[in-house]
Amino acid sequence: MSGSKEAASSSRSESFNDFYIEVKQIEKRDSVLTSKQQIDRLLRPGSTYFNLNPFEVLQLEHDTPVDQIKKKYRSLSILVHPDKNQEDRERSQTAFECVNRAWKVLENEVTRKRCLEMYEEAKERTDHMIAEKKKKLKKEGKGNEKIEEDDPEKYKHAVYVLVMKLFADMERKRQQLEQRDMEERKRKREAEIDEEEKKKSAKEWQKNFEESRQSRVDSWHSFQSGGAKKKKKEKKSKAGMFVPPKLKPESR
Repeated sequence: MSGSKEAASSSRSESFNDFYIEVKQIEKRDSVLTSKQQIDRLLRPGSTYFNLNPFEVLQLEHDTPVDQIKKKYRSLSILVHPDKNQEDRERSQTAFECVNRAWKVLENEVTRKRCLEMYEEAKERTDHMIAEKKKKLKKEGKGNEKIEEDDPEKYKHAVYVLVMKLFADMERKRQQLEQRDMEERKRKREAEIDEEEKKKSAKEWQKNFEESRQSRVDSWHSFQSGGAKKKKKEKKSKAGMFVPPKLKPESR
């Protein structure tokens, strides 16, 4: 029993050592970008726009395998971790959260696939744009002329720019749906409150109606009783009144 515990402990120790060595190797490899440089990069002007792309956040190509993505995430999260940047804790916390969000998107198969689809769409659109440019040049008799995107780096940049636009479009649509959903929930809640108020008013009216029933009955009885006494009194008064005899015409 003791031997199995020691073996398990040894195995955990080896796993930790492997992880520690891996992290140190990653830190050494990425030492060209210090913690401060990474924090500055992730919080630079326009970062809200650039950081929509998780591959941009982790400084990776879109075809990077998941295991390599995880390694880069580990190294970057260590560099910007608040505990490692006590003198700039608030900014490092923001950068750390940004790195975590990027990893959560890319570790999930569904969301990672959606990101890859945007790269494919950007490539298709760029290829279409290039074909249109060349078609136009051909019509103008300049079919042999080179275009900017014939340079691999320029082509890559054109795809990159379009990818960023697609991520921005996706975020805008997400915000619009969120706003619409919030407004719909607000409208439903207002309708529920209105319905509750109507039910409350109806309940209070019914309660007041029930409570005043006896009062109305008593008033009616009192009214009827008073009317009967008045009629009886009138009859009695009429009975005590002097009624003159009817005069007969004289006969001659």
